[in-house]
Amino acid sequence: MSFLEAILLGLIQGLTEFLPISSSAHVQIAQELMGLSELSKPELTAFIATIQIGTELAVISYFFKTIVEIIKSWFSSGFQAWGRQPSQARLGWLIIIGSLPVAILGLAFRDQIENDVRQLWVIGVTLIVFGLLLGLADFFGKKRKPLSELGIGSGVAFGFGQALALIPGVSRSGGSISVGLLLGFTREAAARYSFLLAIPAVLAAGLFQFLTSFQDLPGELLVATIVATVVSFISGYAVIAWLLSYLNRGSFLPFVIWRVTVGALLLVALGLGAI
Repeated sequence: MSFLEAILLGLIQGLTEFLPISSSAHVQIAQELMGLSELSKPELTAFIATIQIGTELAVISYFFKTIVEIIKSWFSSGFQAWGRQPSQARLGWLIIIGSLPVAILGLAFRDQIENDVRQLWVIGVTLIVFGLLLGLADFFGKKRKPLSELGIGSGVAFGFGQALALIPGVSRSGGSISVGLLLGFTREAAARYSFLLAIPAVLAAGLFQFLTSFQDLPGELLVATIVATVVSFISGYAVIAWLLSYLNRGSFLPFVIWRVTVGALLLVALGLGAI
């Protein structure tokens, strides 16, 4: 893998991790187009796991103050009666509860996820189908509820939306945001909770993959991996800031169009044998 290829993959990871277009789909498509056949599967797994940590550090950095407030409030007031807890303490519980579906389903179907469904045909279909579902949710959702109206039921529903991203091409943020829109939350509120909800699951999965695979990175690939991780951090941070600002005035239609277009082109390319 050249430095340019590493930087490009880091940029793709950072740009797509928080947009509802599926980072796993775009990174896998990019791998195929780049023809990174010189890398073994363990090396590629270690590389991807490492650059994903870059994007998770980006979301932690962006929401650092909020995360600290949630943790402090949870430890000081999180074991009182639900109605007496401050909003930040309840949000801490909702993040914990909402993380359970992806954790349970991810462990239960780990082999199938890693080996059976991680195919470009699956990605092409899910990009289109869940792109259209995002568009419908954005169009029909009332988009009135602020994050303060999030309850246990809606928090769990967000969690199952996030768990859909175990299927490549769905998009972690896309799945949970679609659920949030259907529940009537504003675009910005749905995206903000989606990002916070992703931190425990993605960070745990990313660290696990990194710790079990980083030894597969040879010396010449390690430097390129570090550079790509820095690129994914910077671009990921910029995307979070831009998206939350954009959603105060814009819709998800551009992302729906992008998903459907990329999915359709991918299926055509696979059908023609070009990939």
